[in-house]
Amino acid sequence: MEFNVSKCKVVHYGRCNIGHSYKMQGQLLNEAVSEKDLGVTFTNDLKVATQCKEVYAKANQMLGLVSRTIQFRNPSVLMNLYKSLVRPHLDYCSTVWSPQYRKDISLLERVQHRFTRLFPHLRELPYEERLRRLGLWSLEERRNRADLIELFKMVKGLSAVPWSLFFDRAEEDSVTRGHSLKLKKKHCHSNIRLHFFSQRVLNRWNSLTQEEVDATSIDSFKNRLERRRHRQMDFYTDN
Repeated sequence: MEFNVSKCKVVHYGRCNIGHSYKMQGQLLNEAVSEKDLGVTFTNDLKVATQCKEVYAKANQMLGLVSRTIQFRNPSVLMNLYKSLVRPHLDYCSTVWSPQYRKDISLLERVQHRFTRLFPHLRELPYEERLRRLGLWSLEERRNRADLIELFKMVKGLSAVPWSLFFDRAEEDSVTRGHSLKLKKKHCHSNIRLHFFSQRVLNRWNSLTQEEVDATSIDSFKNRLERRRHRQMDFYTDN
């Protein structure tokens, strides 16, 4: 494969990275502070603020298009348009870039907040009540649910990524309560690592019941997560 050297860049990751300069075909490669890969923007500090702003802009732009072009706002039509054209931007690959800071979480939630106000009879209601009446989850809940689904696929061998790449089984004396597929939470030295997928999903995963983790399919697991939300409304929120 031939590389276009002028389009190649170097991004230095890690606080201890001394930032070496690299050459390709005798040409010094340009350094960058961020780069996009498969639709996700990674910055050299591994924070997701840039990704959240880009996602917000795309989803908000698409929601604006829907709002301007749809005159007869039938609820079912609006919901289908939102779920097919707007929300996929907010959900795409969220397991990789799920935000940890409240400012980023609130920024993304503003898109759905704006959508729920497209329904005239709901505008004066609190955001949570609008979500309940429309049968929607908050975006934060959806991201935490997506984490559990991704881990379920890994543990059950339904993903190309083996669970052992990120996780270790918990010690036997710690699984006397709860389910038999508990995973070990490791010590973290940085805040970024603490909120990485392999860490942030563990408490919620380990708190599931044996019945929930024994689901035989992804759809069955999703149904059990839905029932968990009905029993415990705050299960998918981090506050």
